[in-house]
Amino acid sequence: MYKDGQILLIDKPLEWTSFQVVNKLRWLIRKQFAIKKIKVGHAGTLDPLASGLLIICTGKFTKRIQELMGQTKEYTGTITLGATTPSYDLETAIDQTYDTSHLTETLIQSATQQFIGTISQYPPVFSALKKDGKRLYEYARQGEAVTITPREITIDTFEITRIALPEVDFRVVCGKGTYIRSLAHDFGKVLECGGHLSALRRTKIGEFEVSNAMTPAEFETQLKASK
Repeated sequence: MYKDGQILLIDKPLEWTSFQVVNKLRWLIRKQFAIKKIKVGHAGTLDPLASGLLIICTGKFTKRIQELMGQTKEYTGTITLGATTPSYDLETAIDQTYDTSHLTETLIQSATQQFIGTISQYPPVFSALKKDGKRLYEYARQGEAVTITPREITIDTFEITRIALPEVDFRVVCGKGTYIRSLAHDFGKVLECGGHLSALRRTKIGEFEVSNAMTPAEFETQLKASK
């Protein structure tokens, strides 16, 4: 059935790359069913420092990857205000700190409105996007300056769900190509105190929800039980 094609909902653990999840599942399926070759791919990368929903397609269903990647996504997470990092998240160390004494709940809540709708966003320099055949993070790690072109993205919902400074929790519903790390960075800029993403979880892709997903370990157990 995996060879014919299936959609698998996986809850990606923290620190795993999306590529590692694909490799693990491909290896498990091949081993379980003694298949020499099977197509396995994911419909939208999640950073190693993020957890949550990863849609895995097998067999003929890999043809649906592009369609699935275009779906609206929902994320929850935490932005830490008062400090920035070059990668806009915890992949790199804090490079600058700022005063947050001017922040109020009203200011934080109202700042979200600047990001609703179709906006222009600069992807992080620490990203897998390619420029002149080289990934942006390769330039960044070598300390090379690179010009990044902003992209048009759509944010339907950006709500703050908890304020416990310097941390603010959020829920975001957005379209394809949105970088939540860039949103965290830009949110800090608007609040004039800097900010970076300190936790991220993808909870939905289109109609698919993380509550219906399983971890790679749970998938392995289920696969072994199906024999």
